Amino acid sequence: MSGKLKQFSLIGIGIIFGAALTLNYPAIAEREVKSLPIEDLRAFSEIFGKIKSDYVEPVEDKKLITQAINGMLSGLDPHSSYLDDEAFKELQVGTQGEFGGLGIEVGMEDGFVKVVSPIEDTPAFKAGVKSGDLVIKLDDTPVKGMTLNDAVKKMRGKPGTDIVLTIVRKGEGKPLTLTLTRAVIKIKSVKHKLVEPDFGYVRITQFQEHTGENLVSALKDLQEQNKTNSLRGLVLDLRNDPGGLLNTAVSVSGAFLKPGDLVVYTDGRTEDAKMRLTNARENYLRPGESDYLKNLPAWSKDVPMVVLVNSGSASASEIVAGALQDHKRALVLGTQTFGKGSVQTILPLNNGTAIKLTTARYFTPGGRSIQAKGITPDIIVEDATISNADSAKMEVREADLDKHLSNNQDPEAGNNKPVEDQGKSEKPKDDNAGNSKSHGKPKLEPGEIVSKTDYQFNQALTLLKGLSLLQSRKN
Repeated sequence: MSGKLKQFSLIGIGIIFGAALTLNYPAIAEREVKSLPIEDLRAFSEIFGKIKSDYVEPVEDKKLITQAINGMLSGLDPHSSYLDDEAFKELQVGTQGEFGGLGIEVGMEDGFVKVVSPIEDTPAFKAGVKSGDLVIKLDDTPVKGMTLNDAVKKMRGKPGTDIVLTIVRKGEGKPLTLTLTRAVIKIKSVKHKLVEPDFGYVRITQFQEHTGENLVSALKDLQEQNKTNSLRGLVLDLRNDPGGLLNTAVSVSGAFLKPGDLVVYTDGRTEDAKMRLTNARENYLRPGESDYLKNLPAWSKDVPMVVLVNSGSASASEIVAGALQDHKRALVLGTQTFGKGSVQTILPLNNGTAIKLTTARYFTPGGRSIQAKGITPDIIVEDATISNADSAKMEVREADLDKHLSNNQDPEAGNNKPVEDQGKSEKPKDDNAGNSKSHGKPKLEPGEIVSKTDYQFNQALTLLKGLSLLQSRKN
């Protein structure tokens, strides 16, 4: 593959209808294959011929070849796959923040679709689909034996039409049946609120093309709402954010870091897969675009910050959390993140299709690989809406996915019990903490973007007030 990998890349975990993937779009190039496994190719040809001549029903050549390619890629890891022309087009559309479907980020596990997280304000979210759910049937069709692309196609459809998902959920005695109505998914990637005078809250639901610009607008609006203008503390909520565009992760990190600070670097077998991305404008802007980070409020570089994360925070979310943590720019609070630390490159083919291939691992500025491990919070605070025992059952991470890529720094990563079970952690004091029926996020009132009963958020706000007090005394 010739030429430099373009740095406008998608990071994530295999989003079913959108673009939460770690993607690069390099130029199409021919790479010389030095040798071919002739004997294995002969075996492939023989098997192909036997299927064509002896299988109980006629099979088209294209179907056999496509399935062979699918198997070759999906057998590598959970994130490498073949994209037919339709899937490739929808992937490109999904990066713009609008696409059709149900709104679920997923991976494959033991031949089933495993839910990483439902996207807020989508049919899946409203129907009660939860992280860790295992989809075993789509309408009357068993999922077992389908590829992820097959399952995606089955779930796509005309907005307004229904689909029935049969789900296995840990802790439930029998499968659940949920009816979802397909819709055009429009994701508002940045939400914000002045939660108290001088204290702001920003939630990023997904890293899309305009998330960096929207973040700047949100910070400026918080300043306008605040009577004293400068904030004394900011909560950046990345919980259940599956990732998105790599250049956007760089710009979001750059909004709070000093000029020239390293955000992330990647390492792979080829020179194209080795990148060092600082928060310089060429790493988050396309040629000709104006630098929206120049419009940031001055306080954004030194305001005390707490970053909220959980097991649904993946890829781009982990890049931002890791960068702010390594530069000691913010405290990270919550639970261990997903651990998706690999880069998938989109390689377009001449027939309008493409392959998504894992080509590199990425590392935080301090040199940490989070693959199959995740970001460990500075302060572990569990979600008050689920008990500790149920939390372990419901959470799904990269290390739980079949054939996941290992962590080259820590081969045993993911084989041990969750980090939050190994040391001290903030225990929820909510009366419902041990109630298995209270699974899910705190209920939002109309117009709210964060619940007043959100235990992790309230702990972050309390911490911020303490940090702000310390900073004011120091100044």
